[in-house]
Amino acid sequence: MSVTATRLKELRTQKKLTQSELAETIKSSRGTIAKYERDERVPSFAVLSIIAEALDTTVDYLQGKTDNAFKTVHSGSATAIREGKKHVDLDDDELVMSFEGKELSEDYKKSILAFVKMLREDRK
Repeated sequence: MSVTATRLKELRTQKKLTQSELAETIKSSRGTIAKYERDERVPSFAVLSIIAEALDTTVDYLQGKTDNAFKTVHSGSATAIREGKKHVDLDDDELVMSFEGKELSEDYKKSILAFVKMLREDRK
C-alpha cells in the first residue's frame, strides 16, 4: 500500500468523514475515493491538492515527503503563527519551494533567498 493511500484513509477517518462525505466535498465519487484508498488509482496532483485542502493537510504529507500533517509550522513563538496565516521560515533546509505545482531547484531557491535578503537590506 502506498503512503498516499494509507495517509488519505488515516486522515479521512481521523476527521470522522465517510468516503461519501469526502467525495462530496471534493466533487468526486465514493468509488473514486475507495480506489485511492485501496491504491488502485493514483490521484493527480490537482486532485491531491483538493483532497489535502479538504483534509486540512498538505500534499507533501499525503505523498510522504514530510511527516508533518499540519499546514502551518508549529512553534513556541506566539508571533510565529498569526490568526489564519501560515508561517514559513525561508531558511529552513527542509523547505520545498514550488511554483505552479512544480518544485523549484536548489539554485532557484538560493536565488529567491538572495533576492529576499536584498529587499530586506534595502528597507533598512
